[in-house]
Amino acid sequence: MPLHDVAGHATCSAMTHNTPPSLALITGASRGLGAGIAVALAARGTHIMAVARTTGALEELDDKIKAVSGVATLAPMDITNDGAMQHLCRSMHERWGALPLWVHTAIHTPPLAPVTQIDAKAMDKSIASNIKAVSTLMGYVNPLLQAAAPNAHAVFLDDTSDAAFSGAYAATKAATRTLVRHWQREATTPSAPTVHLLEPAPTATASRARFYPGEDRSALASPADEGERLVAALFGPRP
Repeated sequence: MPLHDVAGHATCSAMTHNTPPSLALITGASRGLGAGIAVALAARGTHIMAVARTTGALEELDDKIKAVSGVATLAPMDITNDGAMQHLCRSMHERWGALPLWVHTAIHTPPLAPVTQIDAKAMDKSIASNIKAVSTLMGYVNPLLQAAAPNAHAVFLDDTSDAAFSGAYAATKAATRTLVRHWQREATTPSAPTVHLLEPAPTATASRARFYPGEDRSALASPADEGERLVAALFGPRP
């Protein structure tokens, strides 16, 4: 299955010549596609900086990475905590000086509700996680990516969910998509990273289960398989 961006353009052939990066920051790494991508990159020799809120889930990811002879640094942090994200990026600068790959998969999925009954707190949390944190991280991570030019990449995943009662999620994801599209248009200098907005195949994640309860999950890709497919399209097959 070829890799496509959200506009439907085939991108696989353009990306497979990239060398697997020595280091990758993955925000939202503990579960789902974030974990699948982390393991696939680790199997190619990439050191994984794994960021997620849940320590236990990060430790489970670390076990999977070790199983493919990979190495990870675990950072149990909330991406909506501005001070924590500043500390993370400063620490990465002090340790490595540059970041060749950022993969952002963190997402907040609010409860399903009609648009006329969206809970204000749920909407505020969606805005904080899916819009404000993404915008803030772009500013913090960009200097690290620029330091790795011309071989730096920022990767975002996009699903255009049209499930009923998912208006809060869809609205904030649309805002994220707009931020990424504008970064793509603006990243024109030699030091700018290549910014990717990719649409994965339907995948058996916890977020999708919330939007499509009762769906036959046997027809969906597993996070591990889809993570491997995405990474192979970006950086080639495992050695």
